[in-house]
Amino acid sequence: MVRHHFTIDVEECFHASAVGRWYPSSSWDDLPRRSPGVIDRLLERLDVHGVRGTFFVLGWLARREPQMVRAIADAGHEIASHGWNHKKVGTEDVEAFRRSVRESKEELEQLSGERVEGFRAPSFSIGPGREWAFDILIEEGYSYDSSVFPVYHPSYGDPDAPRDPYQVTREGGALFEVPPCTLRLLGKNFAAAGGAYFRFFPYSFIRAAFRQAARRKVPGTFYLHPWELDPDQPQLVVPPRVRLRTYAGGRRSWPRLDRFLDEFEFIPIRETLP
Repeated sequence: MVRHHFTIDVEECFHASAVGRWYPSSSWDDLPRRSPGVIDRLLERLDVHGVRGTFFVLGWLARREPQMVRAIADAGHEIASHGWNHKKVGTEDVEAFRRSVRESKEELEQLSGERVEGFRAPSFSIGPGREWAFDILIEEGYSYDSSVFPVYHPSYGDPDAPRDPYQVTREGGALFEVPPCTLRLLGKNFAAAGGAYFRFFPYSFIRAAFRQAARRKVPGTFYLHPWELDPDQPQLVVPPRVRLRTYAGGRRSWPRLDRFLDEFEFIPIRETLP
């Protein structure tokens, strides 16, 4: 049986790109951090299902919640980087990106006591025209990336990218790319890896994507955020369309997740690297 990748982007709801216009980084320290409580519950649930996964942790949050990072690592999960401050690739200059991936890696390695091998860009923001990010990741000692979503989306994605894990070769070296799972229908790739898609789409849609990956004998990559598993959180003050995108379907996340974890087997990304 193919074992898939279970991943969590460890950030707070106010870090989400969709709400950034209303909640800039200058406001973050004044907002409640709810991830530790959700992560504690998630770690218990994953242990019940016998699942180990990869947690892409935001450096800003790791600095403020070090015990959460240690708890994840102590439970046998992989710690990877989600950058420092949740800035999309391309919204800052190259050196700012370098600082983000370097400082988050150093912080997470110090807290976990393990080498950080993987990176996922906020909002899957490595795409056409931003391949220079691979060069920085290679130079900073990362082994793999999980930022290229092989779909068309107005805000991210590269529909021409491979659907399955592949090697990216650059002048300075190489790293492994681990794309989120997609469902192939009518000759097109549809996002079906988790997140809002897990909350909005029929469960059968997500299941079909991972079954397709299994038939190809490759791991599919699933992801969620802690705030998507926190239906009782105080809602941020944002326009209705943003509120819908951020919170809709949250109350069915836990039951769906239990069903998903029962149906498929999962391991950390690092265990499938070549």
